[in-house]
Amino acid sequence: MRGVTLTALLVLAASAACGDDPFSIPWEQQPDTVLLYSLARPELNLEAGFSFFDRRRVRIESAGATGQWDVALDTREGQLVLLPPGALGIVSRARVAIIEAATFDEVKEAPSDTTAYVAAEPVPVRLGNVYVVQTDQRLGAFGTRCVYYAKMEPLDVDVPNGTLTFVFDTNPVCNDLRLVPPE
Repeated sequence: MRGVTLTALLVLAASAACGDDPFSIPWEQQPDTVLLYSLARPELNLEAGFSFFDRRRVRIESAGATGQWDVALDTREGQLVLLPPGALGIVSRARVAIIEAATFDEVKEAPSDTTAYVAAEPVPVRLGNVYVVQTDQRLGAFGTRCVYYAKMEPLDVDVPNGTLTFVFDTNPVCNDLRLVPPE
C-alpha cells in the first residue's frame, strides 16, 4: 500500500512539474440548441424548464415538483420571460444576468458582480441579448458545493405559440466564471 501511495505522489509531482494541473477539468465548447414551451400554454406535460448543468429539458407540473431546473419559460404581459426558481418562490442559487446587445461568441465570462443577476423576478426574453445563467448549487467533482455558469442566446422568440429556441453552452468547472474553455 505504501508503494502505491508513493507512486501516486511521484506521478502527481511529475505532472505538476510539467505544468499540468492534475485537478483541472478539461472541457471543450459544446453548444447545443433547445426548444422550450411557455408555462402559459394549455397543453400538459410540455418541457418548460431547463437544467443547464444536466443539459436537459424539464417538465414543470408544479413549481417544486420536478426536481432541479435553472430557468422556466412563461408568458407575462404579452412577452416571453425566463423565470429563475426564486420567481416562483423556490429557494435556489439559480440566477440570470442579461448581457444586452451581444452575441453568443462575444460573451466569454459570466459577470462577477452578484448584483448583475436576477434571482426572483421574471426576465424578459429578447433577440439580440445573451443571458448568463448561474445554476442552482450542487455537489461538485471533489465534494465541494458548486454553482456552474452557462450562456444562452435566443434564436427564435415565438410569443403567439409560446415557444423559445435558444443556443447554449455550460462550463463544467465548479464556480468558474469562464464561458469559453481556456486555451
